[in-house]
Amino acid sequence: MTVRKQNPNLDVDKDKLETELPGQQPWQQSGGAGGAEPQAGQQPMQQSGGADPGQPEQAESAGAVEPGQPEQPDQPEQPDQPELSPLEQAQAEAEEYRDRFIRLQAEWDNFRKRTAAEREQERLRATANLVERLLPIVDDLERAIEHSDTASEASLKEGIAAVHSKLGEALQRDGLKIIDPIGEAFDANLHQAVGKEEDSSVQDETVTQVYQKGYQMGDRVLRSAMVVVSHGGPARECPEPADVE
Repeated sequence: MTVRKQNPNLDVDKDKLETELPGQQPWQQSGGAGGAEPQAGQQPMQQSGGADPGQPEQAESAGAVEPGQPEQPDQPEQPDQPELSPLEQAQAEAEEYRDRFIRLQAEWDNFRKRTAAEREQERLRATANLVERLLPIVDDLERAIEHSDTASEASLKEGIAAVHSKLGEALQRDGLKIIDPIGEAFDANLHQAVGKEEDSSVQDETVTQVYQKGYQMGDRVLRSAMVVVSHGGPARECPEPADVE
């Protein structure tokens, strides 16, 4: 029978073993007596679950997002684009200018078509308004034709004169002007001389007769008046030109 000898170096103080816990320093034991105080310059280790009121709280991780801040997605790295040669740069600019030209041409075509359609609509509206005012005159002419066999010559003449007056009023409401220059100076822009007659009682180039009246709409002369102009009388003074600032 073998007898194991007890190693004196392995003797353990039971009281010391009960008071000390593994991984703790003697001065961290609660209720321990005779514990050693921490040396000067050393900070006592903080127990888990407690926070040092003198130290600011640190974020749990470096990538933590503060409340209220949107998370920013990771942006992929842009690959480095190779530098273009002068020829490639010129070709790129030419392609860009060509694209701009095509777009501008398409916009111009659309504008031209739209403007033409609007002008056509305006012309149709103006024509419709004029025709609408002429319809009562057409009705009067139809009634005059129906009663031409039974009506007297005087009443028929009176009816035709009334229709003529109504027609002139309808056209003048649309801006039509009658050119009737009897006794006025001849104006080549508004008159067409079809003859001359000698008359010493009036100044030269005075309209003495009107064969056919003219008509004007705004600045546009629809038809010049056909007139006879005098000669042989006193010379007409030329109007002074207007001062141009």
